[in-house]
Amino acid sequence: MMNKVLFYKNLGRRIKSLREKAGLTQEKLAEESGISLDYMGKIEVCINKPGLATILKLADALKIEPFELLKFDTQLDGANNS
Repeated sequence: MMNKVLFYKNLGRRIKSLREKAGLTQEKLAEESGISLDYMGKIEVCINKPGLATILKLADALKIEPFELLKFDTQLDGANNS
């Protein structure tokens, strides 16, 4: 069974990695996703836990399929999963 805290921590890292790979700032990704900059920043550091609607918006803004956001190894806390 997957630990929820670890899942959201890895999700935040994955979003940050994909955002940086796309050459986007947090501000630009938040704007293109229709979410606040504050909320965006807190997703990346695992303070906010995005729901499905937000994940879909982020994937759309990153021009990727939603499942790409979930491609990380949930067993490796602290790994850079690009």
